[in-house]
Amino acid sequence: MLSSVLAKNGNITTTEILICTGVALVLGIAISIVYMYKNNYSKSFVFTLALLPMIVQSVIMVVNGNLGTGVAVAGAFSLVRFRSAHGTAKEILAIFFTMAVGLSCGMGYLAYATLFTLIVCIAMLVLNTVSFGEANLKDRNLRITIPENLDYSHLFDDLFEQYTAHSILQKVRTTNMGGLYELQYFIKLKNIEYEKELLDGIRQRNGNLTISCGMPTTSTEEL
Repeated sequence: MLSSVLAKNGNITTTEILICTGVALVLGIAISIVYMYKNNYSKSFVFTLALLPMIVQSVIMVVNGNLGTGVAVAGAFSLVRFRSAHGTAKEILAIFFTMAVGLSCGMGYLAYATLFTLIVCIAMLVLNTVSFGEANLKDRNLRITIPENLDYSHLFDDLFEQYTAHSILQKVRTTNMGGLYELQYFIKLKNIEYEKELLDGIRQRNGNLTISCGMPTTSTEEL
């Protein structure tokens, strides 16, 4: 059932090419549609997802099933997407997913490619629907700017005790030519409805200097 549809003698017919190409295109479009569900995306990226399986399949057929050569060429193509910026983990996963489907189609394992796509797409939909891996809504990255003459060691302890279930000072750095300190905390709010009250309390102690409070991020960029 999961055997290759290609001839064993290595001679690929026009019919086989059209069938494999058509299946790769359909599966690519299906993957791109699933990816668009609850994910941030650009038109160019989902366009790439839709066509990449067909392109990889064509490469594998051109090299006549030589998997090593095909993977090397297809891998070089996939790196073009990230030539100027790193992709997110989801984007990289989607690229490898579509490449795997393209490889399967290029080797003629259409039933396997279809079953594999169905299983992974269902898993993606389920994990997105149940919000798997999402950050706790009460978690915050808090950055507070204070004058250099303030002792920050226990400056906000009573506020954190009142409004947070957990707080930790992660980093301290100087700004404004050493005239200010920037404190970076990770906190877990007891109740998100009292976030403004916490910030108002901090403003009264830091001279109304800059405060930044937001959801934790995996990005290396500054908030």
